Amino acid sequence: MGQEQIRLRIDLAYDGAPFKGWARQPGLPSVQAALEDALSLIFREACPTVVAGRTDTGVHARHQTVHVDVPRQRWQQQSRRRGVSRDVVRGGLPSQHGDGETGAGAPVPELTRRLNGALNRVLGKDRAAEGRVPAVGAVVVRDVSVAEVGFDARFSALSRGYLYRVADAVTGHDPLARTYSWWVDEKLDVAAMDRAVRDLLGLHDFLSFCKPREGATTVRELQRASVTRGADGMITVALTADAFCHHMVRSIVGAAVRVGQGRHDAAWPAQRLEARVRDAAVVMAPAHGLVLDAVHYPDAQELAERARVTRARRGDG
Repeated sequence: MGQEQIRLRIDLAYDGAPFKGWARQPGLPSVQAALEDALSLIFREACPTVVAGRTDTGVHARHQTVHVDVPRQRWQQQSRRRGVSRDVVRGGLPSQHGDGETGAGAPVPELTRRLNGALNRVLGKDRAAEGRVPAVGAVVVRDVSVAEVGFDARFSALSRGYLYRVADAVTGHDPLARTYSWWVDEKLDVAAMDRAVRDLLGLHDFLSFCKPREGATTVRELQRASVTRGADGMITVALTADAFCHHMVRSIVGAAVRVGQGRHDAAWPAQRLEARVRDAAVVMAPAHGLVLDAVHYPDAQELAERARVTRARRGDG
């Protein structure tokens, strides 16, 4: 019988530029590796994480969520050593226990502070020792809490929201915005782009806009979609779905920009969606303009059921 585990919820943000995406890969820097290495410094053993939404190389996150299960004994040792309240030390059993112990949902600010300190070491001294440019501050933990019973960062999520920023001839080429926006050297028709993405709303097979993963469905529900121009002239494409398959957001943005350039009319993306065939006409927008902006979860009492339903419907998140 395995050790009893405590599930923690971690909310964080990151600049994706110094990393080869979220997922840990041998010999390459990733956000997941940095976070897990920082957790292992605290808990003195491997701490595999589960993420709400895997991001590609260069993609940023303002609001990302993960969970991690740590042995209860390790959790209690660290908590007592650092003065965490007795209720929090006792509480937070993972979803399989479901006994509602005191402490579920409780924030742990001391662990938040310590985890950010460990990240500074991993992204500073440790990264330099590997021959890479230090990236202190590129990953920031916003909050650590004892997870509610039934919480699963990936499968409990109701939706993920992404923002993509585009600078065009109206905005002008601002060199300070080049790391988080796509520069397109002409004026884009924002109204046509907005009509184009709204035509994709609803439950569809997004194969035309995805790189399929073996054994995973490409059916997704696009819940909200808009293209707007801000007071500074910057164009923002906002997309929210129950989940996104691989490259889906960047492909939709790429199609919308082609509409904005006048290369296709506003109906073209919906026609490509209906064709369910990926071809060279659908290009991907560059990664650096994309930000995971929000992950939404149901109320605490609905977390376990949401995870169960999502697992039954989809093998990929």
